[in-house]
Amino acid sequence: MLATQLTGTSPDFVGGAVAAIARLIREQDLKPGDRLPAEAVLSKDLQVSRTVVREALRSLAALRLVELGAGKRPTVGRLNDDAFGLMIEHGVVIDQIDIQQIYDARRTIEARTAALAALRRTEVEANAIIAHAEAMATDFHLPEKVMEHDIAFHLAITRASRNPVFALILGAFQNVTRETWPIGWRSRSSDADRQAMNTLHREIGQAILTGDPSAATSAMNQHFDVSLKALVTAGLI
Repeated sequence: MLATQLTGTSPDFVGGAVAAIARLIREQDLKPGDRLPAEAVLSKDLQVSRTVVREALRSLAALRLVELGAGKRPTVGRLNDDAFGLMIEHGVVIDQIDIQQIYDARRTIEARTAALAALRRTEVEANAIIAHAEAMATDFHLPEKVMEHDIAFHLAITRASRNPVFALILGAFQNVTRETWPIGWRSRSSDADRQAMNTLHREIGQAILTGDPSAATSAMNQHFDVSLKALVTAGLI
């Protein structure tokens, strides 16, 4: 029993229910996929209407903290980057976050994830990272495919770092990257410059494969220096 009585206006009811349900998940040590009490039970324990409980669950679902299914009891959700990604995109649209700030954050994090991946990656993960780098070169004349391999390359490194916090943050930047990447690609003055970018990705992948965190960090920093220069040339920064 939550033994929590919620009082106040309707928004207060919903906000209180959101906090109480989140607390329930923590206190009962529920894990992703575990079922929450039914709406009727939550309504009784929280002493609010089922409508309030339903709105609270919808709010938690929007944050990906719970999952809802028709005719099914709500379950604890698995963390993903969707909610954070929406926040980042909104910040860019309303000019509270700019592209250079995102690149500064990415560079700081990705230099670290490259080093950690070199130390912690499995053989399968290292080969997948290398495969994405090679695919960028193979699909050189298909920029949209190169972009998707590029994004997958960086996310694979992040996952191989074994730090889910980094994975959530970098995953949240994906949609912004899809907006800026084509601009950076076009701003490079020649195919040779674009091939040089692909070569840097192979160098990063090779350093991770050989377990050299220093070389992986250095190559990743060089990659961001070059990418930032391309965006400056394009007038995006």
